[in-house]
Amino acid sequence: MAKLDLPVVWSDEVLRHLPDAEIWIGVRTPGTELPERATVLRAALVGAGARLVQARPLADELLGQAHDPALVAHLRDIYREWVDGGYLEYQNRVVPYVFPTEAMLEGLPLRRPTAVHARAGQFCYDTMTLVGPGTWPAAQAAAHAAATAADLVAAGERAAYALCRPPGHHATRTGFGGSCYLNNAAVAVLALQRAGVGRVAVIDVDAHHGNGTQSIFYDRADVLYTSVHVDPGAGWFPHYAGFADETGTGAGEGANLNLPIAPGSGDQPWLAGVRRMAEFVAGRADAIVLSLGVDAAADDPESPLQVTEQGYHDTGAILAELGLPAVAVHEGGYHLPTLGSLTVATLTGLTH
Repeated sequence: MAKLDLPVVWSDEVLRHLPDAEIWIGVRTPGTELPERATVLRAALVGAGARLVQARPLADELLGQAHDPALVAHLRDIYREWVDGGYLEYQNRVVPYVFPTEAMLEGLPLRRPTAVHARAGQFCYDTMTLVGPGTWPAAQAAAHAAATAADLVAAGERAAYALCRPPGHHATRTGFGGSCYLNNAAVAVLALQRAGVGRVAVIDVDAHHGNGTQSIFYDRADVLYTSVHVDPGAGWFPHYAGFADETGTGAGEGANLNLPIAPGSGDQPWLAGVRRMAEFVAGRADAIVLSLGVDAAADDPESPLQVTEQGYHDTGAILAELGLPAVAVHEGGYHLPTLGSLTVATLTGLTH
């Protein structure tokens, strides 16, 4: 395989997030979003010839554009509040138990609860995405990596890869979940635009729909969002979003394209979706942000899709034909033995 010639943006801080567990249908299960994901990726990319670049603190002002500042403050402070409140006696991570959904409030104002155990669910929308002592520094570092990669591309690199962990595409403007805390892809978009790039297309090839990225830009005409993913209507996360009839609203009408595919799908339907996304973006964007998850692979435990390594290489190659500068931001992919090779294959296709 040809040498992979692109910068890989890295921060040691991304290793500090230790989820410890997920609570799924009330059962405590081992976490799958492990620090080893990042070290496996780093080793594979450097081994393929990519050059390591340190992330710089470029994203904090962008976080306030991508997210409600109250969400950012919550992620920064909630673990300390949990510790100060004595909750470690019961749970070693911040675990929500009540959520202020629309069904609960029905138009009443959202108030900040007094009890820390109630605040734990104010911004989180599932029980799987726990907060520990290293969650905030890791999430912040991932956002910095995304912004640094975007700045490298804006400065002339054809492509750059942000080794983001934890992932981000499920984080909305006002909430977090799906193992995501801050939306790294949204930060990359905003960093490109801050640097003078006009219209940006987010192309999401994670196995699951990026409901957070979609929602952040859903009413904007200057950001396209498109995703191929396992059909949420077949019972897959994020369940409530990712359907084909979600096309944008207001100024963003027509700027959103979802391509759900059936569980069990392999390369042929997957690549047909990738080609459709490329057609959707062609002539309408000045740069792309690639939400690069590799959990659609056959061996990955987190999705029922069956994409091969060749399919991932071809995914990158199809997107390369757009001829647009690209910021790749890592999302999912949880099978450690193949995680590195699948990512290298995609980026090789993208850059050759």
